[in-house]
Amino acid sequence: MGFDLMFGLFPILFMIVFGIIIVMFVVTAVRGVSQWNKNNHSPRLTVNAAVVAKRGHVTHHHHADNNGIGHTHTSTTYYVTFEVESGDRMELQVPSHEYGMLVEGDRGTLTFQGTRYLGFVRQ
Repeated sequence: MGFDLMFGLFPILFMIVFGIIIVMFVVTAVRGVSQWNKNNHSPRLTVNAAVVAKRGHVTHHHHADNNGIGHTHTSTTYYVTFEVESGDRMELQVPSHEYGMLVEGDRGTLTFQGTRYLGFVRQ
């Protein structure tokens, strides 16, 4: 009887886990589109700012094919924290080629739109 109960619960548990995964995917997609839309409707601002911190977020993805041979893909997302004249700070994702050119302590003009980094011109 325990064996039958286990196989009776498996489809239910499978559907619950599948449903949770689908809901997480939809919520992530909606948040991304919402942030993109909010950025598009935000004004483009150019302000005096200083680079106060930098960080990178590294992710590793391991994939295996049917033969058991795998490969790893690593990607890095770069972030820079800027401090504006009022003392407020904002962390923005920046392209890798600009991340390497920015140094903590740099001062200049930051251009952004919502949470979207548009550029930094050093003074």
